[in-house]
Amino acid sequence: MLLLKRLISLNLLLLFASCNQININNNLKKNVLIILADDLGYTDLGCFGSEIETPNIDQLALKGTIFSNFYTSPLCAPSRAMLLSGNDNHTAGIGIQSFSSNYYGYEGILSKRVAIIPEVLKTNGYRTYMAGKWHIGGDPIERGFDKTYALLPGAFTHYDNNKPIREYPDSAFSENGIRKLWKTGNYSSDFYTDKIIEFIKSNSGKPFFAYASYTAPHWPLQVDKKYSDKYKGKYDEGYEDLKIKRFKNLKVNNFISKNTEYPSFNTAYPKWETLSNKEKAIESKKMEIYAGMIDNLDYNIGRIINFLKDIGEYDNTIIVFMSDNGAAGEDFYYNNTYGNYIQKRFTYAYEEMGKPNSFVSLGVAWAESITAPFKLYKGYATSGGMRSPLIIKGLENNKLSVTDKFLSILDIAPSLYDYLEIDYPKIFNSSKIEPLDGISILPYIDGYKEEIHSKNDVFAFEHSGNVMLKKGNWKIINLNQPFKIDDFNLYSTKDDISELYDKKIDSINVYNELIMEWKKFSKSKKLIFPTPYIDNLN
Repeated sequence: MLLLKRLISLNLLLLFASCNQININNNLKKNVLIILADDLGYTDLGCFGSEIETPNIDQLALKGTIFSNFYTSPLCAPSRAMLLSGNDNHTAGIGIQSFSSNYYGYEGILSKRVAIIPEVLKTNGYRTYMAGKWHIGGDPIERGFDKTYALLPGAFTHYDNNKPIREYPDSAFSENGIRKLWKTGNYSSDFYTDKIIEFIKSNSGKPFFAYASYTAPHWPLQVDKKYSDKYKGKYDEGYEDLKIKRFKNLKVNNFISKNTEYPSFNTAYPKWETLSNKEKAIESKKMEIYAGMIDNLDYNIGRIINFLKDIGEYDNTIIVFMSDNGAAGEDFYYNNTYGNYIQKRFTYAYEEMGKPNSFVSLGVAWAESITAPFKLYKGYATSGGMRSPLIIKGLENNKLSVTDKFLSILDIAPSLYDYLEIDYPKIFNSSKIEPLDGISILPYIDGYKEEIHSKNDVFAFEHSGNVMLKKGNWKIINLNQPFKIDDFNLYSTKDDISELYDKKIDSINVYNELIMEWKKFSKSKKLIFPTPYIDNLN
């Protein structure tokens, strides 16, 4: 009897130890924080050579790695779908932004063909939180999040409920699935940060996934004067002056080759010296407010970092900071589709710029200056629309500071799963799901591979007939409407990062090879031509 009691006690002890071990392992699993900026340009961070003060983001860069050759999509919604799913935007259901249909790939809502990061991590013991912009249909509470405060459509004002797009619902925000009105006076970046900290603070000892999806510095440009006034006078020399300064800084910081030629694009905007003094003042103030929004964003990121340090979780958290696309050139105040409604509800007056009742956007000239030396800006499948800043902190064995190896937004989710030793499911919620399109960057980070992607890997993107495909050091781009397969241009990503010189005739064999890859991609993703809808905000 005594022996039996001892055996029972020993088994209970082993069981208890086993349970404790499970909890210990669970607690040791790294947290994940994804910070997504909205319409932040390639050269807008201090660590990329910007005059804008971003000390907290710069510190992340010092602790982690800057990926200087990172591709997103050129638009908000496709990027969000691709980031969270690790799949092409059509596979994920967001074939065209702000368009819904019954066509495969163009449903306008995040598809059940994919499982997204919060869903996968939640089934592996994580608590999952989100604050900020959703913009991929439905409600995030239905896609694996435990707690949310989400802006459901693509944009809103930063201080109140004066909605910028007529079709947006008045209660455009959702808190844990319940529609909410924004509390007038709260500033977007401040409030989203409050929520993220609140959610993490409520965490009960489990590892967490937090998605801080900010709406700064997306239009309308609005921020408290204490942030924008820091940049008074900094942009009075104009957009060409800014473009030259940042171009030089990219060279100094080795983000681009010393041999890179200064790009001369066929710009449609007026030269700075032709503007009146009033026009110059308005343009300068736009950039001051824009810079202030980024400054405030950095301040709020610092709040999250300091909170994580205070609770002892900073070193145990993988932090991914990125933008969703290139800088925004569209000007909705004077847009043919949206302008009339906006002009009735907002002012463009110089004295009011930056306030809740004001609606201004960067415009093409500043956008191109911010994205240079890359071609064009948000909305276009060119380098300026798709190359974005990316910083990752928290991947162990990480001896890099800056790398120019190509990776895409599709690679974020697979890399997280690989590092956390989580298998991406083949079946999720009783449904078969598509395999991941992206790949893990860990073999490269850990030194087992010299490149993230091999020369045979293909990255392609299509949105509303706007197309690019990259393979190795070559890229084809087609921006013409209506889409015709003969309208592609060929560029060398090694020798011509500004995409100035079409090599189609000189390298016809390479061109034909990439056209064949495009046909395979188009068929595999079930793309529709002519495109069901042309979304051209520019």
